[in-house]
Amino acid sequence: MSVTFSRRYLTPYLFLLPALFILSLTVLWPAVQAFYLSFTNYEYDLTQMPQWVGLKNFYRLWGDRTFWQTLTNTLLYLTCVVPVLVVLPLGMAILCNQKLKGMNWFRAAYYTPAVISMVVAGIAWKWLFAETGLLNQLGELLGLPPISWLANPKLAIFSVMAVTIWKGLGYYMVIYLAGLQAIPAELYEAAAIDGSDGLGKHWDITVPLMKPYLVLVAVISAISATKVFEEVYIMTQGGPRNSSKTVVYYLYERAFNDLEIGYACTIGLVLFLLILGLSILQVSLQGLTRND
Repeated sequence: MSVTFSRRYLTPYLFLLPALFILSLTVLWPAVQAFYLSFTNYEYDLTQMPQWVGLKNFYRLWGDRTFWQTLTNTLLYLTCVVPVLVVLPLGMAILCNQKLKGMNWFRAAYYTPAVISMVVAGIAWKWLFAETGLLNQLGELLGLPPISWLANPKLAIFSVMAVTIWKGLGYYMVIYLAGLQAIPAELYEAAAIDGSDGLGKHWDITVPLMKPYLVLVAVISAISATKVFEEVYIMTQGGPRNSSKTVVYYLYERAFNDLEIGYACTIGLVLFLLILGLSILQVSLQGLTRND
């Protein structure tokens, strides 16, 4: 009996062992090394051994104005992008869930941006936002002056946000579609009998039953917003005057442009704590939605 029980208990872990070994080499061990390097002075001459400096990098980070500006930009990105990616895809999913002729084509059109490479999307949108780009040409037809979308410190980060939103709409719409198709049609029929029809039925039935999906999309989009990099790198490279620079892009600059590996690992540790907080929030909110 004990031998059978031990085999049954150990067999799943034996199947997981190769994947766990690879995961340890590619994720866990580099994470431990990065944590150690955040307490060292490891820069410029990477052939030398890192020197232990304790909390010196954290003191430097506390007084780094550029870091606080990038953190503010990241939080701004979070607060502006996430609400749009939570609400708008739900409306698109409700529209695409209707049984209308040609709706499959609309679903494909909405989802197409999600499968386009971010490099391609960033270059295309950079052309659209250029001084002589399509947006300014359309504005010129309406008698509007040209706008420096990517060169204006007040507009650059919002222009980059537009690409993130455009790319994410179709992806989160598909998540909502999966939830909508699991809602029985009888509930909407009963709501119509009770007088809840049109937009009212979605407020009374769709939104309450979609709470787990709303929480999932909110947390996934929040984590993605804190890690945004490709859009910034391709479109603005953090400019002008650091107005669109995020924490991840600042980490990249410190690590690969200035070769300040120890300091970059310190920035990465702060970013890890921020994402960990969002993950804990996800688990807590999912527990609340299950209890409801």
